[in-house]
Amino acid sequence: MRPNLFNSTVTKFAVVLAATSLVVSGQKIVWSTQEQPIVDSVRKLRKVPDAQRSAVTRDLALEIRRLPLTPNKLTLATSLAGLSTEGDYGIETLQEVADTLFAAVKEQPPADVKGEPAQYMELAQLVRYEHVKLPDDPHIQAALSKLMEIDNIRQGAEFELPDLNGKMWDLKKLQGQVVLVNFWATWCPPCRKEMPDMEALYQRFKPQGLVILGISDEDAAKVSTYIGTHKVEYPILLDTGRKVNDMFQIEGIPKSFLYDRSGKLVAQAIDMRTQAQFLAMLREAGLQ
Repeated sequence: MRPNLFNSTVTKFAVVLAATSLVVSGQKIVWSTQEQPIVDSVRKLRKVPDAQRSAVTRDLALEIRRLPLTPNKLTLATSLAGLSTEGDYGIETLQEVADTLFAAVKEQPPADVKGEPAQYMELAQLVRYEHVKLPDDPHIQAALSKLMEIDNIRQGAEFELPDLNGKMWDLKKLQGQVVLVNFWATWCPPCRKEMPDMEALYQRFKPQGLVILGISDEDAAKVSTYIGTHKVEYPILLDTGRKVNDMFQIEGIPKSFLYDRSGKLVAQAIDMRTQAQFLAMLREAGLQ
């Protein structure tokens, strides 16, 4: 679940969504009459059937772009961007979402913060990992440089964590196999949605050397209860102190990182992926 302003469960903005207002870092935001219908649609986006979600997302992006300079236009564009990568809704849809967010940051430049503002990091992720095209911009370039630094850390990551049965798993010792590291939690709807596809791929490619490591920062009892009622046979690791989450700089879930047999980071997903999208990632590591 990517951090976004319409998700009161996990977000770096510390938000609480109410019927007609949003509390962001203790400050109430009241939606205008023009914004409110879009807010309502964005809040319901996860309930839209997958076959329709691409068109609905694209229409919302265009609606936000057509808004006049309302007080919360940037908030709306940022939130939609955070939801647009939950699955495979096509590059055309992602491009519309990215264009809308880019236009919004130019109309309403975010406040200066240490490092690059979250909106520019969002745009940089869409460029680097989802392959959208945006105009040259120094803020986006700075954010892309930051993402490259983080990816270098992930490339060199080493960790050892226990699974639900107490067995220790060492990433470095898994070289020679293809390893998919997936960060997830029981409370995260997109995480839960992608797990059956990962399980199917695990069963299909396990004989070829695929290892999937599902990493949760929750307590063992909660994770065990969930896994006990769902068919998941790939290892589930416990990172209760968030040491590995912090190492990978995980701010929103699900996120997945794929290492080939030599230990090289060859693909990653910044959000939920479909089985077809995971298959495309696995091909990057030589699995067909």
